[in-house]
Amino acid sequence: MRLILTLVLTYSSLFLYSQEKCKVLMPQIAGNYEGKCKNGLANGKGTATGIDRYEGSFSKGLPGGVGKYTWSTGETYTGEWLEGHRHGIGIYIMNANGKDSIQDGLWQNDEYKGPRPEKPKVTYSYSVDRYAFKKEQTPANRVMIDIYQNGSRNKQIYNFLISSSSGQDLSYGFLNGYDNVVFPVTIKISYTTMNKLNSAPVNVKFDFVIYEPGDWTVELHN
Repeated sequence: MRLILTLVLTYSSLFLYSQEKCKVLMPQIAGNYEGKCKNGLANGKGTATGIDRYEGSFSKGLPGGVGKYTWSTGETYTGEWLEGHRHGIGIYIMNANGKDSIQDGLWQNDEYKGPRPEKPKVTYSYSVDRYAFKKEQTPANRVMIDIYQNGSRNKQIYNFLISSSSGQDLSYGFLNGYDNVVFPVTIKISYTTMNKLNSAPVNVKFDFVIYEPGDWTVELHN
C-alpha cells in the first residue's frame, strides 16, 4: 500500500511539475494553461487564461494557427494567428454604444488590412486531374508548385516553364516557385510529363491567381 501511495504521489508531482513548466509567453493570458506542450512551451491545442483568454492553437508559447481571443473588456477575435499576432483571416467584434462593430477580413501583424480577399482562382487548366491550394502559417510571402502523379511526386517533368507577375525565383527539392511575392499574384505553368500509364507524353498547362498574402503551396495532380 505504501509503495502504491508513493508511486501515486510521485506521478502526481511529475504531472504538476510538467504543467508548471508549460509556459505561455503572452503576459495577458499567462495565468493558467491547459493543453498540449512541447519543450516547456504551449504548443498545439490549448486554453490560456489570464487577464484575457485565448482558446485555440499555440506555437512555441504563443497563439499560432486558428483560435479565439477574448479581451477582459469583452472584445473578441476569432481567426488566424502568427507569433502572438492577429495575422491572416479573422473576425474582430467590439461593442460600442450598445452595438456590435465588426471587422471581418485580412489582418497582418495585428493591423486590419481590409475585407476578405477572394479565394485562389484558376484561370486555365489543361491535363490536370485535380489541384489544391494550401496555405501555411509563416511570415513568408511565397508560392511553391508541387507536382504529383499516382500518389507520389512526379519525377518525369520536362520542358518546365513558370512565370509570375511578381517575386523572385525559388526552388528546393522538387518544388519550384517564387519568394517575396506581392499579392495578388498571377502565375502561369506549363510542362510535359508522361501519362499515368507511362505510355505517352502529355502537355500540361495551369494558370491561376492568388489574392491573399501568405506562404502558399499549389499541388498539381496529373
